[in-house]
Amino acid sequence: MDYCDIFGFFIEMDKTLIAVAHLDPNPNLIPSETAMKNILQINASLFGENGESSKLADRFVEKLLKQYPEARHIKRDLASDPVPHLDAERFGAFLAQPEQRSPAQRAAVEYSDTLIAELKAADVIVLGLPMYNFGVPSTLKAYFDHVARAGHTFRYTANGPVGLLTGKKAYVFSARGGLYTGTPWDTETDYVRVFLRFLGIEDVEFVYAEGLAISPQSKETGLNKAAAALERLAA
Repeated sequence: MDYCDIFGFFIEMDKTLIAVAHLDPNPNLIPSETAMKNILQINASLFGENGESSKLADRFVEKLLKQYPEARHIKRDLASDPVPHLDAERFGAFLAQPEQRSPAQRAAVEYSDTLIAELKAADVIVLGLPMYNFGVPSTLKAYFDHVARAGHTFRYTANGPVGLLTGKKAYVFSARGGLYTGTPWDTETDYVRVFLRFLGIEDVEFVYAEGLAISPQSKETGLNKAAAALERLAA
């Protein structure tokens, strides 16, 4: 239940998935067992675990953990535990010298540091991503604003910014009410891909669950496609 029409009306449906998966030709998408140490999962649906993107992400992580039972799994649900939106005080805390920060600013920086530490430690990032009014949820944008910090996750150079979080694999499970992939209406894919690349995360795999509000017939078709995409990714 994490999709809406252009007027922001969220339509509830039962596990309706029209999945369009863009898969790399290389089937070995998951790091080797020795490399699989930490999985960071971020669910961004307003509906928490009931969101369709969350269900896809949960199912995929479950399969990863069966393959790599020793992996450490950190899960952040931005519905039940939202990241505060960036305001002037929090941004000022990031810019201030450590010795000049107020107690509130120190707390804000420590919170950001915690999110960044989780991201740095992750070998695999799994993102459950709904589309709301043609964009990412504001809670996910808030998360992005807290982890994009110069000198921590990227650095500026004479040739432009350089991401510092290299060597990671990201999987994005995107749920939408309509059919937007490959059209100008899809503003999410490029934004998320560019942001992750900005941090140094180049290897990003998208799976799209689209057409969730189309028809009852689309439910069965979509569920089969989504299940097949998950199986191929986790094989």
